[in-house]
Amino acid sequence: MTMPLPFSQACENNQAPILAVLQQAFAGRQQVLEIGSGTGQHAVYFAPRMPQLIWQTSDLADNHPGICAWQAAHPAPNLLAPLLLDLASSDWPEGAFDAVFSANTTHIVAWPLVERLFALVGGHLPPAGVLALYGPFNYGGQFTSESNRAFDAWLRQRDAASGIRHFEDIRQLAARHGLALEHDHGMPANNRLLVFRRGGAGVE
Repeated sequence: MTMPLPFSQACENNQAPILAVLQQAFAGRQQVLEIGSGTGQHAVYFAPRMPQLIWQTSDLADNHPGICAWQAAHPAPNLLAPLLLDLASSDWPEGAFDAVFSANTTHIVAWPLVERLFALVGGHLPPAGVLALYGPFNYGGQFTSESNRAFDAWLRQRDAASGIRHFEDIRQLAARHGLALEHDHGMPANNRLLVFRRGGAGVE
């Protein structure tokens, strides 16, 4: 019996604008680690459209069946089966990763796990390695929309340790681990795509 594919409408809505940014941000990169692949929809969309990259999915074990189901339905030669990556306990996986992509993770996991994500990425990306981080963020301590305010309230009711993070905190955390913000892209539905580079400098 074939497993039904887990589905996120948000993934379907945002994948094209994210791809447009990643095609620039990951130019010259060779192997991407996706942290928190979720349903697997992003991976099966991005990998065949950036065939020069090896796209390595990863997530908690509970999400692996869904990711594998999407990959079985939409195979690509440069798309790899998920690795187990738990920010609470996992070490950096084996692989020559020179880029990292993570979508909708920082507001889901507790802040200590956000800190560990940046510690792992900053400690293992090579010089000029790229981190692309997608999701909603607050600016100047303020929500950027009423929908984000409502989303944050829903997140915190579900898990008090979650919630939309402050852009300034994320940028400072990245800098502590040698990751400089290069671009802050506005995206649909009040989201952002932040691009950091290991050892980089400046914002455009």
